[in-house]
Amino acid sequence: MKSKTRTVVAGGKSVEILEAGKGPPVLYLHGVYDVHSLQGEMFAFHEALAESFTVIAPAHPGCGESTGIGEISNIEDLAFHYLDLLDALDIRSATIAGFCLGGWIATEMAVRNPERIGRMALIAPAGLQEPGASVGDFFMYSQNRDGGIMRELRELLFADADGPIANGIVPDGRVSVSNEVRRYKSLTITGRVGWEPPYLHDRKLRGRLRRITAPTMLVWGDTDRMIPIANGRAYSENIPQASLRIVKGGGHSVQIEKPDEVLAHVVPFLKSGKDS
Repeated sequence: MKSKTRTVVAGGKSVEILEAGKGPPVLYLHGVYDVHSLQGEMFAFHEALAESFTVIAPAHPGCGESTGIGEISNIEDLAFHYLDLLDALDIRSATIAGFCLGGWIATEMAVRNPERIGRMALIAPAGLQEPGASVGDFFMYSQNRDGGIMRELRELLFADADGPIANGIVPDGRVSVSNEVRRYKSLTITGRVGWEPPYLHDRKLRGRLRRITAPTMLVWGDTDRMIPIANGRAYSENIPQASLRIVKGGGHSVQIEKPDEVLAHVVPFLKSGKDS
């Protein structure tokens, strides 16, 4: 899939955007380990999504060549950053797909300015913390411990911790400098909004989900160890027009490990709103 990289200024910040495909625009908000590289690489999920849509994949502040991380101190700052980006892109009613941190950002945008969000597909979003369903501490497992063996982190993020996909994204030992920097930048922005208590969630979000007017699909792997599926049920029960789709054998990074299964849910859902 041929893609291009461009830079847009939004709210005084430079935003690096990877763009591919043709058709109705879909804003893809990344998580920690699915941010595109500086070489403009895309995962199979994004390439397949770009067969039906124009995928607009910005790098969060401080990731890639995007600037402005110093102005981000909480999740609300990221929500307003992306509302500024919608203005810069002249998108009045956005279709958004978001994973983990990106899904949380999309949700926070939708509770603040519901009229700006037309449709959302959220893949294992952070943001909630249901009793007895603690979110995994990937900051701890992201440390190079035990001689650089990262299996515990892979177990947190993937259903198959020993498979080639998990090992390719989270390898043992050191990787190239560019990939180390990319990983560090993603961890940094996530830490700025999710490290301090409450960890990776917003205590007020659950009570605000009723404000969301966009049809919303939640997609979750049934073996997600990072964000337990109970949080997905809480999202689907509290967003007025929401549905939950569970992918059998999927871990947290379900769209990376099982792209076809996730696309089978997401693409028809997003297409159903293209003319609305």
